[in-house]
Amino acid sequence: MRKTITIESNNNGMRVDRLVRNFIGNIPQGFIEKNLRNGKIKLNKKKIKSSTKVKAGDHLDFFNFKFEKRYLKKKIKFKPTNEIIKENEELIIDNNEDFIVINKSSGISVQGGTKSKKNLIDIFAKSKIFENSKPFTVHRLDKDTSGVFLIAKNRQTAQLLTTLFRLRKIHKTYLAICHGELEKDKGTFNNSLTRHEDKKQIIEKAETIYEVIDKNNISTLLKMKPVTGRKHQLRKHLFIHGHSIIGDNKYINKIHNKSINKKLMLHSYELKFMINEKKFTYRASLPDYFKKMIKIKRLNF
Repeated sequence: MRKTITIESNNNGMRVDRLVRNFIGNIPQGFIEKNLRNGKIKLNKKKIKSSTKVKAGDHLDFFNFKFEKRYLKKKIKFKPTNEIIKENEELIIDNNEDFIVINKSSGISVQGGTKSKKNLIDIFAKSKIFENSKPFTVHRLDKDTSGVFLIAKNRQTAQLLTTLFRLRKIHKTYLAICHGELEKDKGTFNNSLTRHEDKKQIIEKAETIYEVIDKNNISTLLKMKPVTGRKHQLRKHLFIHGHSIIGDNKYINKIHNKSINKKLMLHSYELKFMINEKKFTYRASLPDYFKKMIKIKRLNF
């Protein structure tokens, strides 16, 4: 007996072992490795390793795979009220036949997990905007980061936008307010960043171009343009260089106390890209709490 899963754009670039857990449940790594070695899990009918990364459109096959109940998990979809749907529809910057662009609020996840929680995909799935389609994620934005966010309306557009992000053809600009005064007014952060997948440590090179907008001896307002797309890249880069983002209580330098400010001062300000020789540029206005922090820190924007 064979069960096949077709990889969607929102899982593009995900490792096979993580994908298996995403679809099935909290399966032990050893159990996944054993089934991969025995050819009971294949990608596009070929034997692969657990570290193999999938692409949109790939087919993951399970042959005589025991879907044991103790491993199975049920994803609980968030059920938004009409009020929540309307609130998020009001954040739309652009709405065309292929995608929407929103000014995402801080504190809301892009996708839901195994626990019921508020997220954009479940909200817009119930919106009339997606009445004859469904929302597709094409990039990431941390829960606590606000600003420009794209959601595709169909699989074809999702695959196109995902590819553009992967090829670095979509140019992103973030605004951040960090602790302390950056020494140089412009430059590039080049560091190896560490993350963990299960018990495995992964080290990845990361590059971010930055430019100071205004600064004083207390804090700095700067533009940041990520060249690579690593998890928490901007937050980690500023942390490594001794200038944690205000409101970031995960990546915080010892000389800075945990912020009483509950909002992360990181905002996805602008997205630029081109499709069929047509230029698209989107900017997201700053949240009120971000503007307030600029004034409190006596910075100019």
